Amino acid sequence: MRILVTNDDGINAPGLESCARIAAALSDDVWVLAPEFDQSGVAHSLSLNDPLRLRRLDDKRYAVRGTPTDCVIMAVRHVMKEKRPDLVLSGVNRGQNLAEDVTYSGTVAGAMEGTILGIQSIAMSQCFGPTTRENPTYATAEAHAPKLIARLLKEGIPQGVLLNINFPDCAPNQVKGIDASTQGRRDPGLMHIEERRDGRGNPYYWLGFTRQKRTAANGSDLWSIENKHISVTPLRLDLTDEPFLTRLGAMFDESELTD
Repeated sequence: MRILVTNDDGINAPGLESCARIAAALSDDVWVLAPEFDQSGVAHSLSLNDPLRLRRLDDKRYAVRGTPTDCVIMAVRHVMKEKRPDLVLSGVNRGQNLAEDVTYSGTVAGAMEGTILGIQSIAMSQCFGPTTRENPTYATAEAHAPKLIARLLKEGIPQGVLLNINFPDCAPNQVKGIDASTQGRRDPGLMHIEERRDGRGNPYYWLGFTRQKRTAANGSDLWSIENKHISVTPLRLDLTDEPFLTRLGAMFDESELTD
């Protein structure tokens, strides 16, 4: 099995090394193509107005001056074009990718691009807390991911679907279970703008997040992580809302165009 490893934290991120070790536990044919610099929060963006720069670091290891999406495309269409990967592993991200995080995440986007290209793809993230922020417990992901991924591949990932896996902020032996979770939802009011002043008195701004105790919906990825479970969430590329599509179809069938 040929595995492509990418991420959004950059080529020098500790989580990328964890992901490569996870891949090596599954196969001896592991390739790494990751962004030259941190690309957190770029989502599923492409570099359309800037050239992509490819830097070979070692055998089967490259840095790309671009986004995670660029990295996967560069791997499949150029570096590995003679024999494309059988699996894309994106991560292990430094920090959670839960709820609406998946719409911003470059880690998820790397797996998304692999899925678009017809390759089974999995995004992985290691959650951290106040005391582990500077040193996330990647050992938890490394301990559990190989067997979990093997089970998922044996089951088979449907076409057009990627898997988003989050590992809880705890030691490997403290993980309480594995959940098939829905994508959760946070209170959008928790995000705010922080205004500050530079040394010359000019304003600048940071996105800020209010920390508060919340009750996560049972069965969601948020609930799983809060309860020290590994969360596995299948995400579809097709964003069509089928129930509303049916209603719209009925509405348009019954109406006539008027001036």
